[in-house]
Amino acid sequence: MGKLVVSEFITLDGVIEDPGGAEGTPHGGWSFKFPTPDGETFKAKELEDADVQLLGRLTYVGFAAAWPSMEEVAGDFAKKMNSMPKYVVSTTLTDPTWQNTTVISNDVVRRVTELKAATAGDILVGGSANLVNTLRANNLVDEYRLMVHPIVVGGGKRLFNDASSATAMTLVDSVKVGPDVVLMTYRPVV
Repeated sequence: MGKLVVSEFITLDGVIEDPGGAEGTPHGGWSFKFPTPDGETFKAKELEDADVQLLGRLTYVGFAAAWPSMEEVAGDFAKKMNSMPKYVVSTTLTDPTWQNTTVISNDVVRRVTELKAATAGDILVGGSANLVNTLRANNLVDEYRLMVHPIVVGGGKRLFNDASSATAMTLVDSVKVGPDVVLMTYRPVV
């Protein structure tokens, strides 16, 4: 059975929106203010170990616009992003253009449960706050990998919304991946 892993760049105040600045939000690009040499190595290994990506529509649209043209610049990382199976949860996307993409348009919990059963390795979820909240509320997340950046941006889409119910977590690992950035790995207590 596959392990569903939520992997996020996150601020101290829980914001995951626009870490790279491509979305044009007022505080976008906050992750680039903090070097993470070990974080880049971690992200490459994390992607290499993943079998599938599971994304919400907004994250998918951003990734699909960027990654197909990145192979010369980002090498093996971009090749893996482009070639691996991708599942996007959306009720509006009907004709995905990024290769190896399947749309999940209904019965998300059942379909993700089936995806986990059919996958041997990691199912990687990045961004996709609304999807993450649905997965968490239905006990489908096996692990959270949070790359915490030492900044408070004061606004933006947060990983956990105000409607989130309490979820206890166990800290599995904590490691500095840059001078001021910490990667924390949590698993839900079940």
